[in-house]
Amino acid sequence: MAFPVTRLRRMRRSEPLRSLVRETRLTPESLVYPLFVCSGEGVRKPVRSMPGVFNVSVDEAVKEARQAHSLGVRSVILFGLPREKDELATGAWAEDGIVQQAARALKTEVRDLVIIGDVCLCEYTSHGHCGLVRSSPERKSLGAAALKRESTAALASDKNTLHESLSAVPAPVAPAEYEILNDATVELLARIAVSLARAGVDIIAPSDMMDGRVGAIRRGLDENAFVNTPILSYAAKFASGFYGPFREAADSRPQFGDRRSYQMDPANLREAMREIELDLEEGADLIMIKPALPYLDVIAAARQRFDVPLAAYQVSGEYAMIEAAARNQWIERERVMIESLISIRRSGAQIIVTYFAKDAARLLA
Repeated sequence: MAFPVTRLRRMRRSEPLRSLVRETRLTPESLVYPLFVCSGEGVRKPVRSMPGVFNVSVDEAVKEARQAHSLGVRSVILFGLPREKDELATGAWAEDGIVQQAARALKTEVRDLVIIGDVCLCEYTSHGHCGLVRSSPERKSLGAAALKRESTAALASDKNTLHESLSAVPAPVAPAEYEILNDATVELLARIAVSLARAGVDIIAPSDMMDGRVGAIRRGLDENAFVNTPILSYAAKFASGFYGPFREAADSRPQFGDRRSYQMDPANLREAMREIELDLEEGADLIMIKPALPYLDVIAAARQRFDVPLAAYQVSGEYAMIEAAARNQWIERERVMIESLISIRRSGAQIIVTYFAKDAARLLA
């Protein structure tokens, strides 16, 4: 029926009526709180480009997680800032690595907390890329056998052998002379995943965008008796300009070149569906799309096509834009914060990683 019999405004007249027919619900339990963990004690170092976000030591990370949990945010995702970096990202799988320390502490101190461990090399490599780098001209003709030997050296269990193998991946000379090694990187990612699972991480979340990483991680977990540890794959992670503040927070900016040879082209929707499908075939239990707001169409398409838990990452640039506009009094911070999260939820994401997690939870309580 048309107007005047039908009047859609009837159900908008009051907040109780609007709430009664609200189609999209946002809850604190659906939010994931990111934590940047560094060494030391009592450390709360502000991230300049992300007001309200800090690099925190393990003890402070426990406090942050405990507070978030009390607000109903029951999941955190951990990113590590190691004391030292090298070209093989050895700090990423060290038994006493910073994320491993944080995971153990959180398991002990915060009950019923879901700990998600980001799996990537960029925060741990001296060059800031998400994979191992081959850069010297004489190595450009390496075949598969040589690459396999390189992978084996990188995965050597003996620490001295491992550090000797650093020479197998020489320091970059110039952007035109480097290549990100896929298969050798994938083996390291599997090693990192197992290390995190041993430390008590509940969900493994590879964010590197190497081909075949999910399958390798699944095999590594299963072979080490972690058959029940799920994988949350950053299945469609775009080469976005919205990551800038994160790279300050995680000290992970590439020292040369960019990440367009492995992260996705922002123009491609159909390719994103292929990435998701491949990751699910390899054993991903949940999938994530990153960034969120500029890619709501990708989230919606994934929701229509795949019947699996779907997450989205409201990234640092999205957060920083809202904070900057609010500080200049151009927008209402709380209203825009919630609106942005609802739009991500409405597009189909049932899990949202967001730096607004605690503030949003307070408003949703």
